[in-house]
Amino acid sequence: MFDFTIDATCGPARAGTLTLPHGTVETPVFMPVGTQGSVRTLSPNDLRATGATLVLANTYHLHVRPGEQVVEKLGALHHFMGWDRPLLTDSGGFQVFSLEGSRRLDEDGVEFQSHVDGGRRTLTPERATEIQWTLGADVAMAFDHVVPGGADGAAARDAMERTLRWLERCARKHAELSDGRTGRQTLWPILQGGAHLDLRTEGVRRILDLGAWTGLAIGGLSVGEPKAVMYDMLERLEPKLPALPRYLMGVGFPEDLVAAVERGVDLFDCVAPTRNGRNGSAFTADGPVNIRNAEHREDPRPLDDACDCETCTTFSRGYLRHLFMAGELLGLRLLSLHNVRYLIRLAEALRAAIRRNTLGPWAAEWRRRYLHTGSA
Repeated sequence: MFDFTIDATCGPARAGTLTLPHGTVETPVFMPVGTQGSVRTLSPNDLRATGATLVLANTYHLHVRPGEQVVEKLGALHHFMGWDRPLLTDSGGFQVFSLEGSRRLDEDGVEFQSHVDGGRRTLTPERATEIQWTLGADVAMAFDHVVPGGADGAAARDAMERTLRWLERCARKHAELSDGRTGRQTLWPILQGGAHLDLRTEGVRRILDLGAWTGLAIGGLSVGEPKAVMYDMLERLEPKLPALPRYLMGVGFPEDLVAAVERGVDLFDCVAPTRNGRNGSAFTADGPVNIRNAEHREDPRPLDDACDCETCTTFSRGYLRHLFMAGELLGLRLLSLHNVRYLIRLAEALRAAIRRNTLGPWAAEWRRRYLHTGSA
């Protein structure tokens, strides 16, 4: 039930097929983020219409509200949110990282203050694994320790070492919960190490020494470091990575997705398409568009004439601007829908270019139009 095949390559870039209990996912793939069991403003039917095949939900948020026991009682996460395709749950490590100032971290785990009711809660590797098992996603992530992008070598090593120790505990608990039952859920490790190639390289080796994994996540990037640093790290790290599915966590702006695919990454997630959409910003073939701008008031054109989504095939820019200026909720949905579809179409185009062995020229033309430049 957990299999990954690489169907084509173009340099480091790969086009693959990931088989999971709830379906097959073609990679590269973008995962819409359904943090609380819902992708903001979009229904499961909307997501299916965008072509989404894999959605992310968050352990921390679902644990805090409504609680994993409630989700389990209502049929586990797939049934709870009405999504019949694959799901991946983040462990909550990044959310705990973002709570700095209201958390206490030690070797056992993290104690934090709930953003919902102010109560004190604790997440350990074992609890994060148990919660994800109860939620029932296809892919569960190991609990990790994240440090800011500019962390020095000592801080990055401390986080990497703790993440590896926590990974062993997650793996033991996951094996205990599985108890020989295969085909329900797989656990993926997270590679930390900051912007330090030696730590990342050591981390890969030690993760692989710990067991046979079905995927590998790259964490701790896009957390404050310049994009050039992230791109350089991915490029230098790629030759050291196994042929497993590679998931770059929290990355999904169009230019980052293209650059990371060129550097051998397969899976992505990001809140940007829906967050930007709710703020009136849309990804288009010719670059970002702010639909609130006055220039769109009487514009009869679609948001993106290259897009086949409901928004672009039905409504004008003038109408979309009117929705935002009038405070109509439909505008939030329509731009979010388009942005998610844009990234899924982008992943589809990258897959096709890899299979044709034309990724280099395709990416150069894409950058010329989207970024108005020919460079990475």
